[in-house]
Amino acid sequence: MKRHRLLTAASALALTLAAGHAFAGMEEAKRWVDTEFQPSTLSKEEQLKEMQWFIDAAKPFAGMEINFVSETITTHEYEARTLAKAFSEITGIKVRHDLLQEGDVVEKIQTQMQSGKNIYDGWINDSDLVGTHFRYGQTVALSDFMTGEAKDVTSPTLDLDDFIGKSFGTGPDNKLYQLPDQQFANLYWFRYDWFTRADLKEKFKAKYGYELGVPVNWSAYEDIADFFTNDVKEIDGVKVYGHMDYGKKDPSLGWRFTDAWLSMAGNGDRGIPNGKPVDEWGIRMEGCRPVGSSIERGGDTNGPAAVYSVTKYVEWLKKFAPPQAAGMTFSESGPVPSQGNVAQQMFWYTAFTADMVKPGLPVMNQDGTPKWRMAPSPKGPYWKDGMKLGYQDAGSLTLLKSTPLDRRKAAWLYQQFIVSKTVSLKKSHVGLTFIRESDIWDKSFTERAPKLGGLVEFYRSPARTQWTPTGVNVPDYPKLAQLWWQNIGDASSGSKTPQAAMDALAAAQDDVMARLERSKVQGECGPKLNPKTSAEHWYEQAKKDGTLAPQRKLADEKPKGETIDYDTLIKSWPASPPKRG
Repeated sequence: MKRHRLLTAASALALTLAAGHAFAGMEEAKRWVDTEFQPSTLSKEEQLKEMQWFIDAAKPFAGMEINFVSETITTHEYEARTLAKAFSEITGIKVRHDLLQEGDVVEKIQTQMQSGKNIYDGWINDSDLVGTHFRYGQTVALSDFMTGEAKDVTSPTLDLDDFIGKSFGTGPDNKLYQLPDQQFANLYWFRYDWFTRADLKEKFKAKYGYELGVPVNWSAYEDIADFFTNDVKEIDGVKVYGHMDYGKKDPSLGWRFTDAWLSMAGNGDRGIPNGKPVDEWGIRMEGCRPVGSSIERGGDTNGPAAVYSVTKYVEWLKKFAPPQAAGMTFSESGPVPSQGNVAQQMFWYTAFTADMVKPGLPVMNQDGTPKWRMAPSPKGPYWKDGMKLGYQDAGSLTLLKSTPLDRRKAAWLYQQFIVSKTVSLKKSHVGLTFIRESDIWDKSFTERAPKLGGLVEFYRSPARTQWTPTGVNVPDYPKLAQLWWQNIGDASSGSKTPQAAMDALAAAQDDVMARLERSKVQGECGPKLNPKTSAEHWYEQAKKDGTLAPQRKLADEKPKGETIDYDTLIKSWPASPPKRG
């Protein structure tokens, strides 16, 4: 009897799968286009034409079940719960889309790369690992894959030039290793309603001699933080603070810094998406080889700009943030500004936008518009034109060579589906993580923009190109990234000075790169460390080369504060999309 029930269950499963295959196709596509995939930048006719291509391309893989993974954020939850189901029904390829914490995704992809055992067929993996993927030779170069083995399963409507972050997943060999699936930036956040109050504006100008507005430099940010914390003190009977951050010695403190805090101060060299030859981690690269992190090897991890950035982080956290902030992690600190007692935050991820615009929050108006705005981050005193200014997270489509070709091709179909023009505009509305220029400029976002606090305006602005992920100078992101929270945690806790903490971090990064060099595991583009000389040698070398990093310590690290009116800033940005071609 037990065996009979098992056979019956197996038969039922087979019938279910068979039914899925029999009915996979245009009827399902029409239903999804009508009920879920709106709005779209395509007409319904164009959407169905794109879906027909997926149906035809998927036929050799019908009935296959592929395993896929991403971190857990709103955009990926939508993919796992809605788009995976749609893809399965339309194509007949079953998808198990797992959602894990970011650290777990990194651990899994490391395991597959090291073991060669196929754990997942497709990945959404941060483009911060592009230098890792390029050097270890375990990752499929998508640009080769699309024109070679996967030519028959590469969509003619993928439109790579429509992706705003294509450069983020491109290696030093100019090959595309990762294609963005979602992006969000790290921007400046502030209480627009407080900043436009006449009484506060008058009081601020009387004290500082310039207007209360969006800070252009760190000096103004500091003045505003001091003003709200120590002069304003209370608004509507609530104690207010001029700054928000977090400081617990925890892995999330590492992201707080590798996510371009040093570059905001002016660390590294000019160059977009990352400084050349020295990037925002302070790692110098010559050709395709990383050659040093410490200032004595030509790096900038412990140079004056980096030390200044950490000094200000520690100082502002102590002086201007709520007392509990120093003991918080990233996830604990995230909701604090929405509680209504923080005036501004320089290090604020736009991934929080959806949660920050929920009705009923203290930071929302009755009409559904926010009391706050986001704007470009202020620049530190070491920052120069042509440098990156902030961080952009880009969870990106990634394939590994250890995945069998048929499974890799099926996974590539799913990956293209979840970034296709048929679904990407709706997905952008759900997760607010733009990847396509065409979505950013769609009329549906023009209509929604007033309720998103400047998100749409920022992504339509020329400023957005200065926000980029970690780049190709970092040879092994997982190994190096873990050094940051441990060493900067010492500065945050006060057990080391910022200089001592950054000296230790630079030395630790050089040690890891030295081990990679000795192992020769990364081949001709692996690290090859410069001999140690002196900081003075490299100051002079930068002068000779016409580069910036490392910069000498400035005599005055606090120039006069400078601000700009938010509404004036927004009006200065273009009102129409850039021409293509």
